[in-house]
Amino acid sequence: MRVGFVIYGSLDTLSGGYLYDRKLVEYLRAHGDTVEILNLPWRNYAAHLTDNFHFGLPKDLDVLIQDELNHPSLIWANMGKHPYPIISLVHHLRCSELRPAWQNAFYRWVEKKYLQSVDGFIFNSETTMSVVNGLVHHGKPSLVAYPPTGRFGETISELEIRERAKSNEFRVLFLGNMIYRKGLHTLLEAVKSLRRRPDWRSRVEGSNVRLDAIGGMTAESTYAKQIQDRISANHLSSFVFLHGALDNELLREKLRNAHILVVPSSYEGYGIVYLEGMGFGLPAIGTTVGAAGEIISDGVDGFLIEAGNAAELANRLKVLNEKRDVLVRMSLAARERYLRQPKWTESAESIRKFLQKMLNSVG
Repeated sequence: MRVGFVIYGSLDTLSGGYLYDRKLVEYLRAHGDTVEILNLPWRNYAAHLTDNFHFGLPKDLDVLIQDELNHPSLIWANMGKHPYPIISLVHHLRCSELRPAWQNAFYRWVEKKYLQSVDGFIFNSETTMSVVNGLVHHGKPSLVAYPPTGRFGETISELEIRERAKSNEFRVLFLGNMIYRKGLHTLLEAVKSLRRRPDWRSRVEGSNVRLDAIGGMTAESTYAKQIQDRISANHLSSFVFLHGALDNELLREKLRNAHILVVPSSYEGYGIVYLEGMGFGLPAIGTTVGAAGEIISDGVDGFLIEAGNAAELANRLKVLNEKRDVLVRMSLAARERYLRQPKWTESAESIRKFLQKMLNSVG
């Protein structure tokens, strides 16, 4: 097949969505397909809308995949005649994110126009599919294909999990780009409140709790600066460490040494990061909004908390730190959850068959 793939910026961008796109391109090329990457420049939302005045669909393709993130740039181009099917790869809708209602009402209107302009959908989760189906009663062909989770290879052993839990230091890991939606500020507030608890004083001030935050700091530089200032102002720098983005080997070591993964996002369309942590036996803490609940079973292999609720998060951390038998049980359950996840080769194969089916339906 001759496949076009529309994205913003570089395919090498570090995020779960771009990892999905990158692995899909690799799979298609490895199976004999030609994939042309069509890069649109990253700008602000208003500037992206102006792309409609000049962006045109490419020619000589069999099928065109569009990362839904690019939706504001593509509406007008999609409305015209095209001899091949246009498939939207939807990680999550912008209008699902936490922001003022009037803003989301506008984004919802734009995204609805875009979603009506394509011929089919690939979703990363049942949650994302449900949200799109609720916005657009489309009746168009669609597929749920879960994201890749095996970039770190073999998982940690049961023995390593049990030995790790014996450490006095309680190591919390945050993994995600430093943007407001990911909720690092909520985690900082939870850690700060634990430091003030009388029953934690001797342990926390003895450096019992360590927080490592890993992720790019340039996507929302103002927010990243606010996080740095908050750490300094609250005297958290003795046990809270910002690492920026790390390569796979360094990241693997952080995952192997941590006890728990916490990414309290205000919304996740899926949350590859939770599964990646589970591969290292890390119970995951996410929120009750979005698709985290498709991965995390509350109280079994992690916890689901209310978005923005630092007190609830602090209580969950307190339980796992003080009751190491519970930590071990949930860590082993997290590892088992990871092992049950469908392999990426299954997802990628189903996508390729879906694309071929769409192509044949046009032909």
